[in-house]
Amino acid sequence: MGQDKYIVKVLHGFSMMDSKPMTTPMITNLKKLRSSDSSLVNPNSYHKLVGSLMYLVNIRPDICFVVNILSQFQLEPHHDHWILFKHIFRYLCGTIHNCLKYDGKEVKLTGFTDSDWGGSEIDGRSTIGGCFSLGFAMISWMSRKHDLVALSSAKVEYIDACEVGKEVVWLRNLLSNLFGKSLDPTKIIVIIKATSGCLKSLYSMQ
Repeated sequence: MGQDKYIVKVLHGFSMMDSKPMTTPMITNLKKLRSSDSSLVNPNSYHKLVGSLMYLVNIRPDICFVVNILSQFQLEPHHDHWILFKHIFRYLCGTIHNCLKYDGKEVKLTGFTDSDWGGSEIDGRSTIGGCFSLGFAMISWMSRKHDLVALSSAKVEYIDACEVGKEVVWLRNLLSNLFGKSLDPTKIIVIIKATSGCLKSLYSMQ
C-alpha cells in the first residue's frame, strides 16, 4: 500500500516537487526546535501543512514521530518549524514510492516500543513511539506524549509497556474477529535499559 499520487499532489501544492531529496525525515537537534526564537509564520498555512501530513501518516510510519512533534506548535508556529516541514517534504521527494507490503503468509502479531525520557524541553514529558507488525509488515503505529511527567527512565519504560499492552489487546480482539480464530501469544519488545541495569545490579549483589 502506498500514497504515491497523494505525495506528488502535496509536493506540487507546496512547490517542493523539484527540491533536493533528504535521506532522513527530521533534524537531530530538537532542543533548538523547541526553544525557537525565530519569527512567527502564518498559522493558517502551518495548519494546512500539518493536515496534509497527518493524512499521510496513516500509510507512512516513518514520518509519524516528526509530524507528532510539529503538530505541537500549531498555536504559535515559528520559522524554524516551517523549515523542518520543508525538510520532511525533501525527504518525501526521495521516498515517493516507499510503501507497505503485505503477503498474508503469517498471522503473528508483534509489538515494539521505545521512548525519550523527558524529551520535551517545554513540560518535561516523554514521547512514546510504538509499532505493531503482522508477520513482516506493520499494521499499526503511534507516537504520542505521556500524560504525566516520569521521574525516572525506568518508570517511562513501564508506562510504555502498559500503553503498548493496551494497544495489543485492542488489536488482538480486532484480528481475532477478522480471521475468525484466536491468535498465538503476542510478543512485545520494549527497550528497557534502566530496568535491565537495575536487574543486573541486584544480581551482582547476590
